[in-house]
Amino acid sequence: MVLERAPSWQEVLGAEFAAPYMLALKQFLRAEKDNHKTIYPHSQNWFHALEATPLDQVKVVILGQDPYHQPGQAHGLCFSVQSGVKIPPSLVNIYKELQTDLGVEPVNHGYLESWARQGVLLLNAVLTVEDSKANSHQGKGWEQFTDKVIATVNEQCEHVVFMLWGSYAQKKGAVIDPQRHLVLKAPHPSPLSAHRGFFGCRHFSKANEYLLQHGKTPIDWQLPAMP
Repeated sequence: MVLERAPSWQEVLGAEFAAPYMLALKQFLRAEKDNHKTIYPHSQNWFHALEATPLDQVKVVILGQDPYHQPGQAHGLCFSVQSGVKIPPSLVNIYKELQTDLGVEPVNHGYLESWARQGVLLLNAVLTVEDSKANSHQGKGWEQFTDKVIATVNEQCEHVVFMLWGSYAQKKGAVIDPQRHLVLKAPHPSPLSAHRGFFGCRHFSKANEYLLQHGKTPIDWQLPAMP
């Protein structure tokens, strides 16, 4: 567990890997593997959000909670699934809001890599999960690590847009300085809550307006079509 493919993050987070909570987390994950438990995403993608979006390129942060827990779905970016996998319901609703807000055409896949490559940090609070057991790795240490990621963006970056969807993300993002960054809050896009105010929140256009105001290139939210 190192950030060798994310050098900008390794510089500021490297010490975390020697912290007691992280050593305990490593021990837990090793024991899970020794017990032949299937863990998602694959270990090479545990830190994919940080690898895809270097610290100095972060423009937008979207917080998720837990990786998808069915085969072939999770690949280290919150809300994103690998190509060829059915689009999850929350992401369907994100696409609906994008179309209403910016006229972005929904695509037939849920692979959000192009957002990450433009500076959208797609960060789950917990970075691993056991097959078919939602939230199974909560409280094992990942939350402390991702709190450190959020604090690092808050302290070291300027004029970042934080999209906090649902009470869990809003609680986790409580440390963010609203004078320094744009903090956008809405209900979670899941089918259970999207109609309570996620639809119509216009977070995507608000984000781009804010980025433009501060001399940054806006995000092209239109995902490329997959072959």
